[in-house]
Amino acid sequence: MAVETLTFGCRLNTVEAEVMRGHAEPHAGDDLVIVNTCAVTQEAGRQARKAIRRLARDRPGARIVVTGCGAQVETDLYAAMPEVARLVGNDAKTRRETWAPARVPPDRAAVDDIMAVRTAAPTRIAAIAGQTRAFVPVQNGCDHRCTFCVIPFGRGNSRSVPPADVVDQVRRIVDHGGREVVLTGVDLTAYGRDFSDPSSLGRLTQAILSGVPDLARLRLSSIDSIEADDALMDAIAGAARLMPHLHLSLQAGDDLILKRMKRRHGRADAIRFCAAVRRLRPEVVFGADLIAGFPTETEAQFARSLDLVAECGLTHLHVFPYSPRPGTPAARMPPVPGDVVRARAARLRAAGAAALEGHLEGQVGRTHRVLTERGGLGRTEGFTPVRLAADAAAGELRDVTIAGHDGKVLIAA
Repeated sequence: MAVETLTFGCRLNTVEAEVMRGHAEPHAGDDLVIVNTCAVTQEAGRQARKAIRRLARDRPGARIVVTGCGAQVETDLYAAMPEVARLVGNDAKTRRETWAPARVPPDRAAVDDIMAVRTAAPTRIAAIAGQTRAFVPVQNGCDHRCTFCVIPFGRGNSRSVPPADVVDQVRRIVDHGGREVVLTGVDLTAYGRDFSDPSSLGRLTQAILSGVPDLARLRLSSIDSIEADDALMDAIAGAARLMPHLHLSLQAGDDLILKRMKRRHGRADAIRFCAAVRRLRPEVVFGADLIAGFPTETEAQFARSLDLVAECGLTHLHVFPYSPRPGTPAARMPPVPGDVVRARAARLRAAGAAALEGHLEGQVGRTHRVLTERGGLGRTEGFTPVRLAADAAAGELRDVTIAGHDGKVLIAA
């Protein structure tokens, strides 16, 4: 019987859900649903618990197993839900033996000590159902302790997949017809620092590009710009197969707020990095994570985040209204009123929408190489969505001329 997975949160969760499905399906003798939760915001947890309750109502015979960061950091909350048959910790969830019936522990809430985990295992899947691009986890966990974030307590400390295993996984994907690979992790630019002979994300990127010459496109998921190494900058400048799209973990544009967040960069660092990359790769498109309404944020400090959209030339924004997470230092700081947080998030999103529209307008009349997706869409090398003039099989690379846009996506001629 097929196993259903319901995934919330990051790309890492998406890959891990596919791994769990593969391990569980040979043993699935009943209606099994694996819910892979997220804990990055209060809303992510609320949505996951709502979905669990809905699943139990709609499918009363289903066995619901809950895992992910929510299960790891809010174990008691999920364990108290009568709808949940079993909780699985973040480290155990991708182990084959976890899903063998003989290995089901007597404790339904057997969640591991994630801080004791020291290694990252490679994935062995060639594709994810319904996904055009393949995500390859190369790193897990985080050694930093940003004051707003619980993810280190859900994922543990930083640990990296050996480069040879990463290259083998990318080669496997290409051998199965994959055209685009996205390297992903919790703190991607920390890659390789935990090795006895330290490495870096840039060196890994170069190893993939040289070791898998048939790979058409390589992308990076979210990076911390202050940690970008020289080898990565060299790859950005000289490797055409490394796509000109970077998503930056910026979070704020005011130095005092960044300090209170315990970030490792300042406003000037972010602006300088974007300018340096644009000099190396003029066609680069930037995305960014930004938090609105962090505790103590004044209107003037928020304005510096708003201004950062133009000063860094950001195009694709992920805006998060600040969400207090229990146990974090930021949760004890003086809060910004909720209506102000929501209003600031709306203003940031409006700035992002205007920046995106300006970017789309600048692409009209140009020709782009697009990787086709399902539903008549595709993505440019800069990750901008394109609505195609005719249906195409997913996974094709096509040159298309842009005739216009609708404010959200490009429209091919």
